[in-house]
Amino acid sequence: MKKGILILLGLVLIGAGLASCGGGPSTKVRVATDATWPPFEYVDDATKAIVGFDIDFMNAVAAKENLDIEFVNVAWDPLLAGMAQGTYDAAISSITITEDRKKDMLFSDPYYAAGQIVVVQKSNTTVTNKNDLTGKVGAQIGTTGAMEVEKITTATLKTYDDIGLAFQDLMNGQITAVVCDNPVAVQYVGKNPDKLKLAGTVFTDEYYGVAVAEGKTELLEKINDGIKKVLAEGIIKTLEEKWSK
Repeated sequence: MKKGILILLGLVLIGAGLASCGGGPSTKVRVATDATWPPFEYVDDATKAIVGFDIDFMNAVAAKENLDIEFVNVAWDPLLAGMAQGTYDAAISSITITEDRKKDMLFSDPYYAAGQIVVVQKSNTTVTNKNDLTGKVGAQIGTTGAMEVEKITTATLKTYDDIGLAFQDLMNGQITAVVCDNPVAVQYVGKNPDKLKLAGTVFTDEYYGVAVAEGKTELLEKINDGIKKVLAEGIIKTLEEKWSK
């Protein structure tokens, strides 16, 4: 009996050794995302899966660093609050890196340049840039777009939990304009060219980053290392081509 136990123990140790040679077990990481922001993160109507530019990007980073990603779909405000409280390990959700947000969470190196832009109805001839904005202007709550609208004294901010609802109100004539990230604006205008158009050009200089919970410096290092690797391989161009269709 003792001989059998020793043989079994030996096999277990050999198996463990082989596992370690293969890179070891992957690290489980809960990643929050607000899947209402196409083409970066949204729920596919057919499959009900969370898809998009950011999802592909994070999965590519995870593959480089042997991270086991679990995406959690959560609304924008609870996402930011959850990151501040350490509810999630990380978050990727078109999150602009700001000094204010750095007080509550860590940030990876930037991976995408994006700025704010104005969208109006196709028939609008009075708004040509942000300085022309008057009346109700829509933006997603808690975003840099909402912060920019609040700076415009002639405009009244109307916030939405889902940016898609803001664009719906714009097309229905219930608000004057929408202010949001340029890639998202381009996506909505591209899908509704007979109803929407861009007004002016990008008027802020912003960069997306992966948010990481305070104290998780090892995870941050892994994510930064993965970002460096995938950026070197030209992943941004590949994903832009994929998700602009």
